[in-house]
This record gives sequence, C-alpha cells and structure tokens, in this order.
Amino acid sequence: MDVVVIGGGQAGLAAGYYLRRAGRRFVILDDQPVPGGAWPRTWPSLRLFSPAEFAALPGWPMPPWDNGFPPASHVVDYFTAYEERYDLPIERPVRVTGVDRDGQHLAVTTNHEIWRARRVISATGTWQQPFWPLYPGAREFTGRQLHTVDYRQPSDFTGARVVIVGGGNSAAQLVAEISTAAATTWVTTRPPRFLADDVDGRVLFQVASERATAIAAGKPDPGGPASLGDIVMVPEVREARDRGVLQALPMFDRLTRDGVAWGDLEQHADVIVWATGFRPALAHLRPLRLREHDGTIAVSGTKALKEPRLHLLGYGDWTGPGSATILGVGRTAKAAVAQLDFDD
Repeated sequence: MDVVVIGGGQAGLAAGYYLRRAGRRFVILDDQPVPGGAWPRTWPSLRLFSPAEFAALPGWPMPPWDNGFPPASHVVDYFTAYEERYDLPIERPVRVTGVDRDGQHLAVTTNHEIWRARRVISATGTWQQPFWPLYPGAREFTGRQLHTVDYRQPSDFTGARVVIVGGGNSAAQLVAEISTAAATTWVTTRPPRFLADDVDGRVLFQVASERATAIAAGKPDPGGPASLGDIVMVPEVREARDRGVLQALPMFDRLTRDGVAWGDLEQHADVIVWATGFRPALAHLRPLRLREHDGTIAVSGTKALKEPRLHLLGYGDWTGPGSATILGVGRTAKAAVAQLDFDD
C-alpha cells in the first residue's frame, strides 16, 4: 500500500477522505467490530457540546439534530454513513500489534497479517488508554473504582455516596447525571473553569482555528479566552448548577479503606469515578522507539521527527490545534496527507 491508516475513528475517516481525493492506494485498519470509533463505547447520554454543523468531518456535514446537542448515537450513525458515502477501504476488526521498519517500507503487523506501506498514519486516539492517577491508599479502598470509560447510567449508583474526580467536561456531565441518583462529591486538582452560558463548542473551535492559522504562519500561539478543556454549560450541566451540586472541592490527599481524606478530614465513599482523561494509545508504535519522556512523539506538523514515514493524527494539540475534535481533525488530516512525501 501507499498508506496504511491505523484507526477507524474520526481521525482515520478524515485521513481516508483526503487520501481518496489524492488518489492513493490505502487501507484503514480498525480494531472495532462496528463503525464509529470510540463513540459506540461512550455512555449513552453523552452529547456533543456544539451543534451538529460544528461537528462535521471533511466533505460532508453531519445531519442536523433538532433537539439540542447531538447524542453519541447520532455521531455513530453519521460516521457509519460517512464510510459508505466515500467508500472508504476499512478492514475490521483488525488489531495492529506493531509497526516496524522494513527497508524502504514500514511493516504493520496485525492479528491477521502483515501490511507493508510506504507511509503510515497512526490515528488510534486515546479512548483505549484511560489515565488512572496514583494516590496513596488506592489499594486499601474497599469500595468500587471506575473510569469514565466504564460509566453507563446514573441508576447504577442509586443510594450510594460517589466521589467524582476530574475538572473537565466529562466530569461535570457525570456530576450532573449521577447526582440525580446518588449523593455526589466533586473534587478537582484546580478550580473548574466554566464558560458563559452562551458559549459552546463553536467558540472553542473558532479559538482553535485562530491558533492553527497563527501557528501555520509562524506567529506566536495567540491562546484565547477559552480552551477545549473548559466546561461548556450544556443544559444538563446548567441544571446541575442550578441545583447547587457543581461545587468542587480541592483534590483529596489519599484514599482510605472507606473513602477519601484531606489531612485529618475523612469522607465516606462507596464509589470513586475517575474522570481524569486519557493518554495517546501508542503501544503499537513501540518497536520504532519514538516516545519522548512525556509520552508523546516529537513531530513536525504531523510527521514524526525520528521516523518521517510515520504521521500521527488526532491525539491532541501536539498533533495540531483542535485535532482531537471531530471538526478540528479535518484541517489536520488535510495537512497530513499533503505532507506525505513519496519521492523515495
């Protein structure tokens, strides 16, 4: 193949769109049995924090959603139709176990076969690499601990005392939901940043676009008044604020057998939900030995500096401003495909 794309989520689909336009011979390898990337595995009530028109992959808008912000199921339906619309060559379920050098090619080893490619685009995202921070007493805690990826519905916690850890959008949405069925305590490592009620994903994407334009022009990163980590006041979160349950406490010092503690102050907990984010899912690239001390891979644009035949797409701002979002990844995917060099 000219290109093997690893991952069939939003980043992989965006790459496939531009590879199709460029006339390249490529394949997308997806380890999931159905389309949709990570979205079929999120909790059912999860919603985008912007209207459908601000969550479009390149070439074709997401169909409108009339009742507020689109749910995860709408995203899955859109991704499924997108694959069919552009006849993207996706093989699934195929699990990539390693990528290594093979002369002028990169060898992509899977649980079925080996693909040889002149270029590889890694687009595996982060959902499969949930981050669990280490705190003293974690092994002594006798209650239940779970991560965002394990959450499904608030009724699972009826009557329990639940501590929710994390300061981002997912944590705020989980506090809003779980507090309808259980006594909740919200803890964060820094005070959560709430956006104004009239600010949603549209403003955040505008900020990301301005950053991308400035960086591409060699100008300093302009930053902005909002970031993709700030909490969007979607209706459920606004309602939780009005109920008074969005009061975050500082991060606890340790876990105890029966709960959590700040110094001498202890609080009982039956469940701890870690809404603490994710890390890049890059284990398949281990044979190339490219990781830096911070766990990322040094890139120029999306090209790996230590292996220029490899591109990384959709992992976060280090692979392009807004590139971990549905709308933002299209810009980065276009640049990545344009940056592919087949002169060898």
